[in-house]
Amino acid sequence: MKRVIITGAAGFLGSHLAKELVAKGCDVIGIDNLSTGLRANVRELEGKPNFRFVERDVTSIEPAIEPEFAGVTEIYHLASPASPKFYQASPLETIAANTLGTRNMLEVARCLQAKFLFASTSEVYGDADVHPQPEDYCGKINTWGPRACYYEAKRLGEVYCFEYYRIHQVRMRIARIFNTYSAGLRNDDGRVISNFLTQALNGEEITVYGDGQQTRCFCYVDDTVRGLQAMMESEAAEGQIFNIGNPADYTILEIAQLIKQMTASDSAITFCPLPADDPRQRCPSIEKAKQILGWEPKIDLEEGLRRTIAAYKRALAGETRDENG
Repeated sequence: MKRVIITGAAGFLGSHLAKELVAKGCDVIGIDNLSTGLRANVRELEGKPNFRFVERDVTSIEPAIEPEFAGVTEIYHLASPASPKFYQASPLETIAANTLGTRNMLEVARCLQAKFLFASTSEVYGDADVHPQPEDYCGKINTWGPRACYYEAKRLGEVYCFEYYRIHQVRMRIARIFNTYSAGLRNDDGRVISNFLTQALNGEEITVYGDGQQTRCFCYVDDTVRGLQAMMESEAAEGQIFNIGNPADYTILEIAQLIKQMTASDSAITFCPLPADDPRQRCPSIEKAKQILGWEPKIDLEEGLRRTIAAYKRALAGETRDENG
């Protein structure tokens, strides 16, 4: 039985990964400070003998005095706010989780000789002038804008990973994760899919920022989780960066129209001012992941949205029953 740490385990992606690894028989230690993660996301796991939840902030972890980590062979470091709404509300905490927290977890990996995966982000490419973005593209970023607390912290987290790989031979790999979605994505987190679905199902205006011609790619969570596991399992992934995302790109307006159609919503699509530093295009090149990991996404946007819409409808129906007693 593999013993695994997942930081950010009560978050959207972390909880999906935890459920998958627990189902496979791994002994999973889930760490989360619940700043943006929800305990409810891992509630179904807490009665299982091979899952333990630890409410901790990764910035407070001291590898030398953490005996409960003994025997851990793999660490997935996912702890960080990931939605602009949340990381812009807590910029200093976001910086700390991705820098000090990353160094702490790398120290744990060094002490235990464990494999380490750092969840970085497509945000490191900034407002890219290369399309799609390969892993060797250095990005076009603004170091002092409203998104900088997130993507600059992730970039420094990547630097920590490479220095621990070079100096201490920590067996690390870095995933640059592009937009991931499914049921379980918080409907108040301000991201595109959750925003549009909540608005459409509630009959509210579907709010598109700018003219809606900026492009994004969306990867269903099952594919993202499969990609992370493929990275962890591959020896060839050590010391490497991989884009994990679905390269099929859509304009934001196309996404709004598709969700309106698939939910049979009467909601009007309205336009709001574009936020500062909002990138014009974001699309992964996944050739490296295909060649080295044998990974590519299998679930297209319409299928992923069908699953997500069904789950959102069930959740809304449950809320209605609760309100009506």
